[in-house]
Amino acid sequence: MKHIQQNASNQLNIGCSVNARPNYSRMIKILFVCHGNICRSTMAQYVMQDLVEKNGLADSFVIDSAATSTEEIGNPVDPRTRRKLQQEGIHCGNHRARQMTRADYDNFDYLIGMDHNNLRNMMRILKDDSLGKVSLLLDRTEKPRDIADPWYSGNFDLTYEDVTEGCEALLKKLLAR
Repeated sequence: MKHIQQNASNQLNIGCSVNARPNYSRMIKILFVCHGNICRSTMAQYVMQDLVEKNGLADSFVIDSAATSTEEIGNPVDPRTRRKLQQEGIHCGNHRARQMTRADYDNFDYLIGMDHNNLRNMMRILKDDSLGKVSLLLDRTEKPRDIADPWYSGNFDLTYEDVTEGCEALLKKLLAR
């Protein structure tokens, strides 16, 4: 197993230069999913985009986010999510909430929910996960768990910590493959 660590410029190092990145035969496509697509999944989208950009891998990834519900369709990123990302120096684009569709299963390699309710609702939309593409963001961490919805908790700091932990673990797994 390769030793992975972060350096001072927030790059993930895998026992070799980041410039010696894997030769991906195709883009890695990740869809982050939560209930409304305005807090957790968009935070994960922009955190992951920031990580791949800092590691010189942006050309190898397609990263998007979606909702399981229709409640927020067309709405922008929650202002509290935008504010937290700005505090952390992470660019937050102009994403508008959209609902996940069955076609997303064919278009993405990884469909990653934030909590078990998301997983249940994702499976209602998808019907099947025969290729094992569906998981929780924190499944790849040392302490797999749900990420609490900051819409209800108001704790965007904790959500950011959990999302960052999950995105870093996911990227490490992808780089080690």
